[in-house]
Amino acid sequence: MKALVQDLMPHLMVVPILLPMLSAAVMLLMGEGKRPAKLVVGMSSALLGLAVSAALLAWVDEYGVVAYLPGNWPAPFGITLAVDRLSAGMLVLTWSLGACALCFAFTRWHRAGVHFHSIFQLQLMGLSGAFLTADVFNLFVFFEILLAASYGLLLHGSGRPRVRAGLHYVAVNLAASSLFLIGVSMIYGVTGTLNMAELSARLSEGNVANRHLIDAGAAILAVAFLAKAGIWPLNFWLVPAYASATPPVAGMFAVLTKVGIYALVRLWTLMFAGGPLAGFGADGLLVFGVVSAVLAALGMLASQRLAVQAAAGVMVSSGTLLAALGLGEQAVLGSAMFYLVGSTLASGVFFLLVDLVERWRAGATVVDEAPFLSATLETQEVNLDDAEEPLVALPFPASTALLGMAFIACALLTSGLPPLPTFLGKLGMLSAALGSSEGSGPFSARAWLFTGVLLGCGLLTLVALTRTGIRTFWSEMQREPPRVRAPEGLPVVALLTACGVLTLAAGPAMEFARATAQSLYDRRGYIDAVLGAEVRPSATASEAGR
Repeated sequence: MKALVQDLMPHLMVVPILLPMLSAAVMLLMGEGKRPAKLVVGMSSALLGLAVSAALLAWVDEYGVVAYLPGNWPAPFGITLAVDRLSAGMLVLTWSLGACALCFAFTRWHRAGVHFHSIFQLQLMGLSGAFLTADVFNLFVFFEILLAASYGLLLHGSGRPRVRAGLHYVAVNLAASSLFLIGVSMIYGVTGTLNMAELSARLSEGNVANRHLIDAGAAILAVAFLAKAGIWPLNFWLVPAYASATPPVAGMFAVLTKVGIYALVRLWTLMFAGGPLAGFGADGLLVFGVVSAVLAALGMLASQRLAVQAAAGVMVSSGTLLAALGLGEQAVLGSAMFYLVGSTLASGVFFLLVDLVERWRAGATVVDEAPFLSATLETQEVNLDDAEEPLVALPFPASTALLGMAFIACALLTSGLPPLPTFLGKLGMLSAALGSSEGSGPFSARAWLFTGVLLGCGLLTLVALTRTGIRTFWSEMQREPPRVRAPEGLPVVALLTACGVLTLAAGPAMEFARATAQSLYDRRGYIDAVLGAEVRPSATASEAGR
């Protein structure tokens, strides 16, 4: 396998982008009646993309950063793709959630609207491109691809709540995209480049001209990324949008806000982790992250809807990660990368679990959450029982235990309690933050603020989810067993198993996360790999050389 990957590198890097794009094109040529075939194509694409992402992760862990020139033009003049530990880890996380969400959608949600599978593949394409690109403008392009796909996915299933939340979602993201372009234009006007590696190299020089324009451009870029990450005060759209989306879409959206966090981590460490601009905006990132986490935790406590609490949990995670970045400590960021994986998996499985629990509490096999699921469509594609009712699922003896244990696991993961990976990530962040601020150092007050917020948000989250769990599972003793189909239970079990594996392999995983943070702060490896990518000789040049 290693020899095969070696033969395919670096061309293997474009597979996570080209694979979903080609899959979406094939699906568009199929009619809407070919949903089973589309599901096969989509799942094949998701599993193959996950395998390629895992291969890239293993490769960069052993050999370091790899750059690729799709147009065969040298950097910074041509388009450049680069994969390092951070981008490879985000790829694995994205494709894992994508495969589980597609499997969950098999029962009925993929029939709730048109072109679900093709739009879902375009979503994967945009996410993969955002994590692989080494150019700020191409980052904007892939942002627009994933956002355009997310508009369609959010409206999938129709209904008034989705349309209302979708309009807010579209308006906010269009405004953020406009700010993105303005910030990019200002930085390009000063530096003359948008290649991330060359941008980092130029800003590391001792004399940076027009620094005030660079600061202004970076601040505008940060506002765009904060809006996309769901950070206060630009996060009013997130809870309604995520809570109203169909469960597989919401499960996939768990990684969507992390794209904004990824962009902030990538550009902040390249532009402001060293040199004359070191530390720019750190206090602002810390404040916005702390306020976002606190307000989201209070929002979970104020709500009794599982979907709203799951969406607020995404905001708690994003705020925590942003505050960790604002501390500006390599060790804190390393543990934050470990926390990112566990919290994103927890949010994804939580959204899937919400659908099963709410359908069970409703006491019906089909909840009227998607008007597009008309009676005609149901009779065409859903088997009927003896009473001529849609047979969506059958209860099996372990279904109640599955939902109960899965909810407990989600509550522990979201709250960050031991021994799960979110707790280990929080413990690592707290240890690093307090360890770096011993005595009366300049970061002591910031570290203690971060510690109090992290512990307080965990407590509020635990109280909120405990209360909801009691009301959901203990308040009504007479209730029919939940109906869970294998394609619904399998993704939930798979994601929780991934969290369990991450707990058991916490040592190697934490070392990988710390190595990721070290490579982010030691920018030389990324800069050398991108700017040193070799142009391959053309066929005519090779023949002339002979």
